[in-house]
Amino acid sequence: MAARLEVQGLSKRFPGVIALEDVSISVERGEIRALLGENGAGKSTLGKIVAGIHAPSSGTVLIDGEEVRLQDERAAGALGIGIVHQEGSLVPQLSVAENIFAGRQPVGRFGQVLVDQMRAEAARLIGQLGVAIDPARRVAELSAAQAQIVEIAKALSHDLKLLILDEPTAALTLNETDRLFDVVRKLAQSGVSIIYVSHRLAEIFALCDRVSVLKDGRLAGTRDVAATSTDELIRLMVGRDVHLHRQADGRVPGRVVLEARQVAAGVMVRDASVTVRAGEIVCIAGLIGSGRSEFCETIFGARKRSGGTIAIDGNAYRPGGTWDAKAAGVGMVPEDRKTSGLFLGMDIVNNIAATVLDKVSDGAKFSQAKAEALAQNFVVEMRISTPSVRQVVGNLSGGNQQKVLLAKWLAMEPKLLIVDEPTRGVDVGARAEIYRLLRALAAKGVALLVVSSDLPEVLALADRIIVMAEGRTVGTLNGGEATEESVLRLATKFTASVAASRATVGADA
Repeated sequence: MAARLEVQGLSKRFPGVIALEDVSISVERGEIRALLGENGAGKSTLGKIVAGIHAPSSGTVLIDGEEVRLQDERAAGALGIGIVHQEGSLVPQLSVAENIFAGRQPVGRFGQVLVDQMRAEAARLIGQLGVAIDPARRVAELSAAQAQIVEIAKALSHDLKLLILDEPTAALTLNETDRLFDVVRKLAQSGVSIIYVSHRLAEIFALCDRVSVLKDGRLAGTRDVAATSTDELIRLMVGRDVHLHRQADGRVPGRVVLEARQVAAGVMVRDASVTVRAGEIVCIAGLIGSGRSEFCETIFGARKRSGGTIAIDGNAYRPGGTWDAKAAGVGMVPEDRKTSGLFLGMDIVNNIAATVLDKVSDGAKFSQAKAEALAQNFVVEMRISTPSVRQVVGNLSGGNQQKVLLAKWLAMEPKLLIVDEPTRGVDVGARAEIYRLLRALAAKGVALLVVSSDLPEVLALADRIIVMAEGRTVGTLNGGEATEESVLRLATKFTASVAASRATVGADA
């Protein structure tokens, strides 16, 4: 029987860039094939060619032994090929259900859209992933994690032969990831082939059958997952050993920089508290909807606080907006670098200068020379891979974009730096670099408050771990003693008790 997918001699050239060169891969029916590589290695390009989004410069694509020439994503969908995009493809103004069934809405005898039927099916698809999202809500109102769930549900709505998942768990916590894995395994058992792109090596060993590694647009090798190791895969990807485990560096936390007590904000933050000292890395963990990001946005002044107290260096802190946070020495690296963190159409110089115009100006006049010098210092210090400080940020790899975003806030020399999902969508080499940078900042006395959905990352970075559930802080763990199980136990115990209480109240009513 022919392989479900076969690509032969696939190449793709963009102006000035060779994204893929002579790549040949075969994926069997029901196989879960991992695709690994650093940012810019060609993983997403390969997936987009198979999904009909890009046309190859040369080479062929075969589905079930027959060569196909895919004109667009809709044509690929008609052949049973689905894709979950790394960067997202949803229309913010449309509802969840309308996004899932865009162009394929169920209609009645007279052509009217059967809204109730469409929403019910959308709810069913989302329910497979263990999350409750109102199908009538606009996507613009969803968190990044909820939007990712909708992306996955959209792909599952097709009659699939081949599903391409490009960083599907980047915004998901461990529980949601486990539910996704259950769905993926069931799809594979039914004969659907899966191409699974991820930077999280633990996921590869938990889920996949074989793994193909791309490096600089070429195939570096394919291995059976059961017969390889993390170290071997990293060497294939980056050509050197990389360590992501916890490191003892002898830091001793100093004065209390941030003290937030019983903070409330809107419906997502109800009773949250945290203390962060100079030179300390405190990580906030919790499930989707726990209020982690919203709590940090409240501290940064991006959300209005309705209760509780916050102090910076012992002084009462009542930010009316993010400008007050900056004035108090508080910076925040947001969760979504593309929509709320960076000016993708601008170069590195202007992105970094945006937060410190006073430092790169001569009086009222912007100084290009000062801005370029500042950017050059950060490029060297943070090992940003770029041909020039005048490179447009949108043309950098994800890992280098994340470094520019960090540099943008480090330029203001914050007392407290809040970092929301520091390594989302970056490769293993860039991840190690970002860990190094965060530890170096702490060693210089910066107080760091880090939100991460990646529990191994939390355990590698945190001096202390604050666990949130249902908008509340429900426990504190020592970073050196915590385990994934102990973090999840705190997060899920409170959530389960709240759910049981609500059920009891509903029954009494």
